[in-house]
Amino acid sequence: MGGSSAPMGTMAAAHPTGPTGIRMASKPPTANLNVVFRSGSADLTPQAITVLNHLGEALTSNQLSSYHFKIVGHTDTTGNAATNLTLSEQRAEAVKNYLATKFNVPAAKLQATGAGESDLLVPTPPNTPELRNRRVEIVNLGQ
Repeated sequence: MGGSSAPMGTMAAAHPTGPTGIRMASKPPTANLNVVFRSGSADLTPQAITVLNHLGEALTSNQLSSYHFKIVGHTDTTGNAATNLTLSEQRAEAVKNYLATKFNVPAAKLQATGAGESDLLVPTPPNTPELRNRRVEIVNLGQ
């Protein structure tokens, strides 16, 4: 799954943290995306679509088009854990469906899963709304 020279690192380097909202996580080849979701919703916002358009362009580039990716949805701690797990799965599916529909990324190359509130980017107490925890991770699974 590679080190810092993995193709996903190349994608993130092309869009460090600017308007795309893409930034590398601490363990390449994973990228955290600031895909904005409203609390309790898996609907893509206009801001989310902007980020996903950049991601779709990257995933269909010559460098990345042959790779498989895992899309991991996350939530904040608002609500109960079971509901948040379902919501995180719905968020990952929404991203997968958008990329498959808008950019013709083969669905077989995208694996959607949810982590609920189990892997918080910003640690918070229970029932705390935190926009930065409502995110999606993209993991390069290789070819």
